Amino acid sequence: MSLPSSVGIVAPKTAHFTEPLTLKSGEVLSQYHLVYETYGKLNADKSNAVMICHALSGNHHVAGKYAETDKNPGWWDNLIGPGKPLDTNKFFVIGLNNLGGCHGSSGPLSTNPTTDKPWGASFPVVTVEDWVNSQARLVDYLGIKQLAAIVGGSLGGMQALQWTIAYPERVRNALVIASAPNLTAQNIAFNEVARQAIITDPEFHGGDYYNHGVLPRRGLRIARMLGHITYLSDDAMGAKFGRKLRDGHVKYGFDVDFEMESYLRYQGDKFAGEFDANTYLRMTRALDYFDPAFDYQGDLSAALAKVKSDFLVVSFTSDWRFSPGRSREIVKALLDNELSVSYAEVPAAHGHDAFLMPDEHYHNIMRQYLAKIEV
Repeated sequence: MSLPSSVGIVAPKTAHFTEPLTLKSGEVLSQYHLVYETYGKLNADKSNAVMICHALSGNHHVAGKYAETDKNPGWWDNLIGPGKPLDTNKFFVIGLNNLGGCHGSSGPLSTNPTTDKPWGASFPVVTVEDWVNSQARLVDYLGIKQLAAIVGGSLGGMQALQWTIAYPERVRNALVIASAPNLTAQNIAFNEVARQAIITDPEFHGGDYYNHGVLPRRGLRIARMLGHITYLSDDAMGAKFGRKLRDGHVKYGFDVDFEMESYLRYQGDKFAGEFDANTYLRMTRALDYFDPAFDYQGDLSAALAKVKSDFLVVSFTSDWRFSPGRSREIVKALLDNELSVSYAEVPAAHGHDAFLMPDEHYHNIMRQYLAKIEV
């Protein structure tokens, strides 16, 4: 086995689609484009393709760098590359920015072809089902009939699960990591608080802030701070920050006293400078609406009755946002349908973000499962 290395310097590509896409809401996108990246080589019979589905704040830049001077590689670079668990010497890996995103694919920031102005608030609400349908068109565009695997963590795991429901003949394996079959009431509540922080920002302007030359940074900043708390475990926050004071003493005011506060403010400010508020609203709504069992009176086993893929389901012990119990619901429903399922509950201290970490135990599980996939 080769030593792990980077996929190297990469570049995004854009696929344009002129066939209208009818969304779950009933709205229609007459045309749209998707930005994507690929790593590795597609084999002769096109049987080695793996699609990566991103989570709420993710994008198409999954691995590698755009230039040697880039500070950070793609968001899942520790998993993807030559000799890494998702080995690009074996697999042709596709990462894309979902519809409604803010990293190049059609979304609120992009130009509405009928007005020649940014879509803004008029860009439709999109769902996990809509994303998967658009992803299937990208797979068609690349000339691929069947995916060797679909891989996703968190919201990406929901997309991976939806792929197996919507296109059972087109995906041989699904890796569903730190995910859930739907959101709990508590998770919907977190999302609503985040959305209200954005919507009530005076500079939101009903979502058409582009036309006013402003950005709802305060609202997006608070939304990210709230989200970040839920991605970490109490143990992880305690180990990293505890009750450490930034300046060694309290200042008896409302500026930063604790290192934890400083970290949250930094994360909020950074995110508000990189992400689009309208996209954040749509990503959280897609999370809220995903519920494949809804049309089956809450029976997830019935919802998965036509699934044919083999599965690896992974959860993390400290993840309280998408707890191991939610993954076990998916496993039970798959087993009820007599499907091949591998399940791992990984001891980890990082909370929900553990799926992004280079944990050796977790990566070995991924490596072993991916190694047995024939291409």
